[in-house]
This record gives sequence, C-alpha cells and structure tokens, in this order.
Amino acid sequence: MSIKQLQLHKAKLGSIQRFHPWVFSGAIHSDTTNIEEGEIVDVCDHRNQFIARGHFQPSTIAFRVLSFEDRPIDQTFFNEKIITAIELRKRLNLINDNNNIVRLIHGEGDSLPGLIIDYYAGVAVIQCHSVGMFYALDYIANALKNALKDELIAVYSKSNDTLPARIQAENKYLFGNVETPHIAIENGIQYNIDWINGQKTGFFIDQRENRSLVKKYAKGKKVLNTFCYSGGFSLAAIAGEATLAHSLDSSKKAIELTDANVVLNRMTDNHKSIVADTMEYIKELPEQYDIIILDPPAFAKHKEKRHKAIQGYKRLNAHAIRQIKPGGLIFTYSCSQVVDKYLFTNTIIAAAIESGRKVRILEQLHQPADHPINAFHPEGEYLKGLLIEVE
Repeated sequence: MSIKQLQLHKAKLGSIQRFHPWVFSGAIHSDTTNIEEGEIVDVCDHRNQFIARGHFQPSTIAFRVLSFEDRPIDQTFFNEKIITAIELRKRLNLINDNNNIVRLIHGEGDSLPGLIIDYYAGVAVIQCHSVGMFYALDYIANALKNALKDELIAVYSKSNDTLPARIQAENKYLFGNVETPHIAIENGIQYNIDWINGQKTGFFIDQRENRSLVKKYAKGKKVLNTFCYSGGFSLAAIAGEATLAHSLDSSKKAIELTDANVVLNRMTDNHKSIVADTMEYIKELPEQYDIIILDPPAFAKHKEKRHKAIQGYKRLNAHAIRQIKPGGLIFTYSCSQVVDKYLFTNTIIAAAIESGRKVRILEQLHQPADHPINAFHPEGEYLKGLLIEVE
C-alpha cells in the first residue's frame, strides 16, 4: 500500500529540517481530508521530496516524526527503537537490585513521540498519547517481549484517559496478568504500585533523583511534603534520618496510598498524614519545618493558562518562604511544560521578594536520565525545580 503524503509550505520547512519531531497544522500546504487519524504518512517539501515518516493527527500538532529515513514502520522498527532505549537505561544502571522502577520509553526523547512506557518490577505499563501509537500496540508489546525476555512478566495498556473517547482505548493486559498493588523498589524504598487505579501509570518516576536529594539533606530535619500523592518524598526523608515527615494532600485516596507505603517500609514512628488543601494549609503552618517540598500538579497545560499558573506558583512559594524555619530548605517544582525554567526561576524570585526574606538558590533540579530530552525538541524539558535556602 502506498503511503500518503503531506506537503509543507515552502516557508515552513525550517523546523522539521532542524529535526524537530512535530509539524503543526499551519505548516501543511496539501489537503488532509482523505487521511485517517493515526495513519502513517510522509512529510514532503514543496518539491515533493521526502523529509520524514510518522503519524498524522487532525489537531494542532498534525504530524509526529517516527523516522527521518524512508523505511517501514513495522515490527523491526519498534524492536530497534525499544531495545535501544532499554539498553540505554541498563548502561546507566537504572535497573538493578536496588531500583526496578524506571521509565523505558519517554516519547520524543526516545524518538517515539506519543508513547510512554513505565516499568515496575517486571511489569511494563504503556500509555499512548497519540492515536497512531495506540494502533501500534501489538508491535510495541512484541518489542517489549523481545527486548526484556524473561525479565518481563506483564504488559498493561492504559490509554483510556489520554486518547479521545471515540477511540475506545480499553485499559487491559496485553500480556500476562499481575494483581495490584504490585510492590516495586526505588533506590531501596518499597512502593505499592497500582497502574489500574492510580494516577498516570501508577507512580511519578520523574522525581526519583530529586527524592534521593531530599534523602541526602534530611538528617535531623522536620519535613513537610505537600501534594504528596504516594508519599515518595516523605519516605525518602525518613530513609535519610529525618526526625519526622508530614505528608499533606487534599485527596484522601492519596493519603491512604501514602500511609500504605509508610507501613510497607515500617516508617510509621516518624510519619504523620494530613488531609488538607495545600494552598490554604501552608498560609499558616501549625509548626515550623526545616524542609518543605512543593510538588504541585501542572498549574497550566496550555499557554492561555500560563499567567494564572505563574500567579499560583508565586502564591504557593511565597507562603512557604514566609513560613519556613530560618535556614530552611524548600524543594520547589513545576511540571507545567508551558512554564519554562527561566520563567519558573523568575517566579520564585518574585515570591521571595514578596515574602521579604532573603533566599539563595542552591541547586537547579531536573527530570532524570530515563526521561531524556531530544536535543531538537526543547519542549521535552517539562520538569524543572529549585532547591532554595531561606535565611
């Protein structure tokens, strides 16, 4: 079967010629009415010369590059891409006796835009963010079996919340079957992982190294972990010999998950859970903390929401800066892709000015190596953070 073509405007070739993996709808010159959502198509220049092959979607991001080579997008293609990504994680020693929670595929960072695969102690959880990737599920599951062999005990597809309802993306096992919650280990700490009922794929892997940093600085400290979800920063703090860690979340379900993980790791003596809205609770804290962690959900997912998000980050951080003990540390993050690291840093500086306290930036914080950033796709740098000290 011949592959359909998308012809680009002559003036819109620069981005994809610099290997950016997206083409926006405004760059397409040709008619797309005969192209199905998720179909594999070729992008060509104004002279009909091949540039790239990938998935079409009738949306703002109309084309996602799978290959800049004229090659079949078949089982061999997915085998190569997935084994290359997994071999990188193994070379970096991210899968070992002390850690079996890792992101195997990170979309554009692994040249598979629209695809996320997280790994929890033998279980691969697939989340598709494009219809084209959803249609390639069989290829993807087979590629995982090929790459992981006996290390793989199950593959679960979870794309119902990330794709349009018309696609009817049923969440289900593609291979094996594992009862949840399933225990997996991050840097020596055990977690109950529930990809069926939990948020995203069941866990926020992107904060692994930042949790280790909290552990490094936590000895003898009183720690407040806001927006705690499954309690990861709290557990890391206690493992680092914090005198206590308080986990705060507005979701009772999240607190129940945190408490289960605290019990699993036998850390109940040093832990307390609080169900409350963080933005309200942090205005007047009942006690002073040495360390406060601010890891909110994305305050903005679209550019039109960016200003409101910035004001939210500013208020949240200003409250924490005012409330923290002198000499205290604040780990503060944003996972809003539309708020870049420069804007986020400036927002924290504005919060410090508003609070009237002196602040020093000690470290700039990022997503870890298993969430790589394609050098030609700066949008992939979504997680940014600062470790600040408040005098």
